[in-house]
Amino acid sequence: MQFEFLTATQIIFGAGKASKIGTYAPTLGRRAMVVTGRSSARADIILEQLDKQGIESISFSVLGEPTTDIALAGVQKARQAACDWVIGIGGGSVIDTGKVIAALLTNEGELLDYLEVIGKGKPLEKMPAPYVAVPTTAGTGAEVTSNSVLESPEHRVKVSMRSPLMLPRLAIVDPELTYSMPPPITASTGLDAFSQLLEAFVSNKANPLTDGICREGLRRAAGSLVRVFEDGRDTEAREAMSLASLFGGLALANAKLGAVHGIAGPLGGMFKAAHGAICGRLLPYVMEMNISALQMREPESPSLVRYREVARILTGKTEAEPSDGIDWIQNICSRLKLPPLADYKITEADFPLLVEKGQAASSMKGNPIQLTEEELVKILQQAL
Repeated sequence: MQFEFLTATQIIFGAGKASKIGTYAPTLGRRAMVVTGRSSARADIILEQLDKQGIESISFSVLGEPTTDIALAGVQKARQAACDWVIGIGGGSVIDTGKVIAALLTNEGELLDYLEVIGKGKPLEKMPAPYVAVPTTAGTGAEVTSNSVLESPEHRVKVSMRSPLMLPRLAIVDPELTYSMPPPITASTGLDAFSQLLEAFVSNKANPLTDGICREGLRRAAGSLVRVFEDGRDTEAREAMSLASLFGGLALANAKLGAVHGIAGPLGGMFKAAHGAICGRLLPYVMEMNISALQMREPESPSLVRYREVARILTGKTEAEPSDGIDWIQNICSRLKLPPLADYKITEADFPLLVEKGQAASSMKGNPIQLTEEELVKILQQAL
């Protein structure tokens, strides 16, 4: 057995921990770029801490999904202001943008030199500027992953910039920052975390270390996702989902994902749809198709045993079978009011291109079995 495990240099978890950034700031640099989302209010606590430490800062807002143009604008602003470190406080879009800015502050060349699929996919040669990731949603786990996902409007696809060097210097996960998330975002981000945990657990790259992380994360998400959707003031459930999100990021960075994210990535590049909502919509149908394909073509696959374990974790029943897990997920998605894919103006005419892009996606390589074009089309038909 052989495996590697990479993550952020330091992870700090706990309610109120975001206010402690001043303790670490002086060791990171003298002038910071603070990357935020549409609303910068939640960054105020960090800006105050930086000011107390005498550290200058400038802000950069990421409005919506991060694109290649947005990332380049952030890099240009950081260079002009002579920033020597970066903080990203927001959702996955913000944190991913911050990673790119930190990387290109120290590495020469163009963004396309480092992007997969549409670029050259070159490795980074120099360590990025110090980067601190502070998530305000409980979903992507981007604070502990080594890639950034950017949309290329020109190519209508989402692509990654990827390097072990892009792992943040410091990840601060403070559940208090997620308390204000409205129910739709709570559902979407929570389903992203849940899908990542499940896919990493049955991935063909799973290992004993990620297995333990996924089991713990799935238990917490299963018991908390609906609770926090129905009552955002449930601080215990908020904390559990922040942990599940963190664990999902740790797992996907070290065990790969699968067909859910393999399809969701290209779909999100072609249509304006919440990533986590797409993942949740696809998940039960991908799970059902994977199980069927494994039973027919690889009946001895250990992933079949893992799908049974997933069902037992989700339902709490020791005799549960994979079909019970599928039913549980379908019920959860219904309670979270997930829309069908058709609501995003997707039609069957889009399936060939979605399947083509999905089959080429890096996430698809972790799926427990290679699905055929016909099987992927069936998944999309069911989710439509």
